[in-house]
Order: sequence, then C-alpha cells, then structure tokens
Amino acid sequence: MFSRHDLIWLSARGWERAAAAAAPGAREAIACWGAAGWPAVVTRTPATLAPGEVALGIALPPRPDGAKPRIALAAAVAEIARGNPALPLAEAIAAAPAAWQAALAALDREATDGGCTLRVYGSLAFAALTGQTCLRAGSDIDLLLHPADARSYEAALDLLVRHARVLPLDGEIVFGGGQAVAWKELAGCRDGQARVLAKSLHGVALVSVDSLLASLHTNVNETAPCTA
Repeated sequence: MFSRHDLIWLSARGWERAAAAAAPGAREAIACWGAAGWPAVVTRTPATLAPGEVALGIALPPRPDGAKPRIALAAAVAEIARGNPALPLAEAIAAAPAAWQAALAALDREATDGGCTLRVYGSLAFAALTGQTCLRAGSDIDLLLHPADARSYEAALDLLVRHARVLPLDGEIVFGGGQAVAWKELAGCRDGQARVLAKSLHGVALVSVDSLLASLHTNVNETAPCTA
C-alpha cells in the first residue's frame, strides 16, 4: 500500500493521536507540524508497529549545534487523509541553494528527456515542502529513481555518476517490491552476482544485483520509471 519515502498527510484526528502517543518531548513538534499542514514521510516498519498502522517520520530544522532532530511516529491507516509518492525533483529545485539550482535543472531535464521522473527525499524535500531551513553545510541531495529494466538501470547509474561530479548526489535506486539500494553502492559493484544491501518497507536484506534486475517487472509503484 505504501512505499518508503511516500508523503502522508494525516487527518486532524490523526495528528492529535500521533502527538498523544509520542514521547513528551516530541508532542508539541508533532502537533505544530500537523497544524501547519505539512506531510510526514513513510519509514521502515518496526516490529512493534500495531496492525493497521503505518510508521512515519518528520525531520525538524537543524539545531545551532548542527544536530538534526528526527521524530518517529505512527498513525492508523484510517486516519490518513491523503498520500503521494516522494516529491518530484522539479518541485524542489527552487528550495535548493542558488549554487545548485542550474545543475539540478540540467539533471532533471536530462532525466525527463530520457523518460525518467527523478524524485527527492530528505533535507531538500523537507525544505521544499515546509519552507523551513532544513539544509545545512554538507547536506546531500537524496534522489529516488525507479528503472524500468536492465538497460534503463544502467542509464540511471550513468546519469547519477556524471552529475555527481558537480552536485552532492546521494539516494537510492528502487527495484521490484520496493527494494531500494544506495546508487553509490551499485555504481561500485557491476558484478551481477555481488550482494548489496537492499532496504524495503519491512526490513533490510543482502541480495544479488542480478535478483534485483530480475525483479524490475514487478515494480509497479512508480508511474514514470526510467526508460533511457
């Protein structure tokens, strides 16, 4: 039903219940977040999650000491008002530092011309969604790509490797069943039998690159997969 990094807006009652169930130090932040109309992000499901609930997270702006508070919460599926996939990169470029914007626009344009929708999560996404100062020195640009097949997977890696020469790119390539692997790990591992760490909504596992590529025909969560 959901994928990691999906955006979730709760009902007013959902935010109230999430805040009430949170640790005392997080309740005010959760309540303020919901009152502002901002979304939470779907995170990996912990073993302690109750049936009928989804695990969510929000990331507050960095503190003066550089620490970036992250708050985990849970909400009943019935209290979700709406949900969307992770934010398209094109909608986040304006929130990026000026020094990144032209290069990000070029990256997004090349991806779009190749039939791929790049999505963004992490600090840049939260900055775009909330208008808060979420980025700090050393922040990465966390991207999501959903390749359609082995050919577009190789094209996606090439795209990221080239543009990472001028941008601090990070993020994941998503395969069938929502299995996501850091693209930098994949770029350094072209042996199909090699095993890489794949994250999904329900856990992590070491899987072979070949098995990930074989899973691509089951990847139906992304409406605009990479085809270039």
